[in-house]
Amino acid sequence: MKINTLFLFTYFFFISFTHGQNNTNGLPFPKKRLTAETLWEFSRISEARLSPDGTKILYGVTNYNLSQNRGKRNLFVYSFADGKSTQITDDEEMIFNAVWRPDGLKIGYISSKSNSSQIWEINPDGTDKKQISNIPDGINGFLYSPLLNNIAYVKDVKLDKDVHDLYPDLPLAEAGIYDDLMYRHWNAWTNYSYSHIFIAPYRNGKIDEGIDIMKNERFHAPLPPYGDMAEITFSPDGKILAYTCKKLTGKDFALSTNSDIYLYYIETGKTENISKGNEGYDKCPVFSGDVQKIAWQSMKTPGFESDKERIMVYDFISKTASDITDSFDQSSEHFIWSPDNKNIYFKSCIKGTFQLFKINLNTKAVSQITKGVHDIVSFDLKGKQIIAEIMSMSSPTELYAIDETNGAMKQLTTHNKKILDTIEIGKVEERWVKTTDNKQMLVWVIYPPQFDPKKKYPALLYCQGGPQSAVSQFFSYRWNFQMMAAHDYIVVAPNRRGLPGFGQEWNDQISGDYGGQNMKDYLSAIDAVAAEPYVDKNRLGAVGASYGGYSVYWLAGNHNKRFKAFIAHCGMFNFESWYGTTEEMFFANHDLGGPFWDKVPPKSYDFSPHNFIGNWDTPLLVIHGGKDFRIPYTEGMQAFNAAQLKNIPSRFLFFPNETHFVMKPQNSVLWQREFFRWLDKWLK
Repeated sequence: MKINTLFLFTYFFFISFTHGQNNTNGLPFPKKRLTAETLWEFSRISEARLSPDGTKILYGVTNYNLSQNRGKRNLFVYSFADGKSTQITDDEEMIFNAVWRPDGLKIGYISSKSNSSQIWEINPDGTDKKQISNIPDGINGFLYSPLLNNIAYVKDVKLDKDVHDLYPDLPLAEAGIYDDLMYRHWNAWTNYSYSHIFIAPYRNGKIDEGIDIMKNERFHAPLPPYGDMAEITFSPDGKILAYTCKKLTGKDFALSTNSDIYLYYIETGKTENISKGNEGYDKCPVFSGDVQKIAWQSMKTPGFESDKERIMVYDFISKTASDITDSFDQSSEHFIWSPDNKNIYFKSCIKGTFQLFKINLNTKAVSQITKGVHDIVSFDLKGKQIIAEIMSMSSPTELYAIDETNGAMKQLTTHNKKILDTIEIGKVEERWVKTTDNKQMLVWVIYPPQFDPKKKYPALLYCQGGPQSAVSQFFSYRWNFQMMAAHDYIVVAPNRRGLPGFGQEWNDQISGDYGGQNMKDYLSAIDAVAAEPYVDKNRLGAVGASYGGYSVYWLAGNHNKRFKAFIAHCGMFNFESWYGTTEEMFFANHDLGGPFWDKVPPKSYDFSPHNFIGNWDTPLLVIHGGKDFRIPYTEGMQAFNAAQLKNIPSRFLFFPNETHFVMKPQNSVLWQREFFRWLDKWLK
């Protein structure tokens, strides 16, 4: 077993954590442990964008009021000239989709200040705030044309008939009538509407209602449920609008990932599909500055939502598209062209971290720009100026400037420094563990603050969701490793089979093998750490959400007495009932091999946790959200009912108005309290 201990903070993090304020006697204040309440004190930074001239950064900061159970998001502008951030809005309404106007003289954003979501503009210094749109029923997103002659916006258009359209004499009837699939998706039932793109003239700081470029099409752009304005873009000359759309409906939509890149020619009103022929996802188009090429993110395998994300480049002269990352064995996302149009910058997961890369279009040579133990959340580039939102397991997101020549990162904002200065952070260790098939697996181990190797600690195996979401340097506001460590647990977070950042073979192995090698990887990780003298083998727990929740249910029937407590959040319990109630059928078909009533690959449905209930003997906390339609809450009910009927100590924590995630502040704090109450009861 190879061990390499790393502290998850560079020198600037280290200074923040070790040099807090002093009290009146000149002695440092004692630092405290991270708590659920403290998590909601952190400022959450997002949507960082460089000004057109690269001298300023626009970004949003969300702060929460726990007692009011709500958040408030406002806009800030950072100036490189003086190194200071200035808050430019102070609205009670939530603000989103903030962007620089192409001339840099104004900032546009969406606010519900006028009781519907409309576009507002403001000067970069916070003066002269004005509403510039009055679109009926509001909008969901927008972007400026580079020539400032048009604005594209997105709004819902009702095209299907609901029960009141069918039966107007029953205005108080409450029912849904459905003849096809996708009647609900992720966390919402259909509203009989489709997200469409409109283009409206922009004159004298005002826009009117635009032209629906998808008129009468029963399709969505951006893609539901979480697509955003990154899926829509103007060409630099303002003549073309490129957008992402999966032009399928109902059952066809549920069974397919076949989205495409469409070009809408503004002068002629013609639409062209330039990714036709690829049956997987194609999304997030980005034009080169000279408008000779366009790049987008693409997946090759139909129905596989976690396939390798390629960079496809379409040449407008030859009318052909090619994969420029065919020799790069990692996924690529968030593309920005270099000023000379010869390179594309992107981020990618590598060995449990997200880093900044660039690829040369001619040679296809890939260069890694940044290194270190962190996650680049997003980045922007103007000229030679590169900025990024960066987080780690030990620090929430702040803004940094990146020097491309050496990869050095300079921290620009310190919104969370005062809080971090008061908190004692646990050490994070990078450990490589040999798997049962003699491969090396990266395992993050997070230790309690003031860790004493002479003591014995309980340990938690963290089971990741996805199933193909990286165990990277994320700072989660619920599954927060530092808070688990603050409760005196050693956290074991393996990058088991089925996770990105270690080559596509490692990522793809899990499909069809849910109860196979990746479960052996979990056990290899916890066994390796439990062998340490400071871990109490008799006080091990396993926790996880989504696929991680499934993992916990599966381990409950196959752990051979290793664990003394389990917590499963929104996990799949019975594959047959889950298949019959989930919504994106392409996911179920790809990972399980098809419907349970058809011929499927050996063992796929055999890995369902409900097949192993006879072996259950360990206390179990089940958590589920009532509006989770990806894994309906009946899965959690089945698991809890089974545990109760077997007289296994168990508890069901149910949030009727939460989804696959717990988003409301007080619900989140309740989640944390019950989480540690359960663990402390059985592991301490």
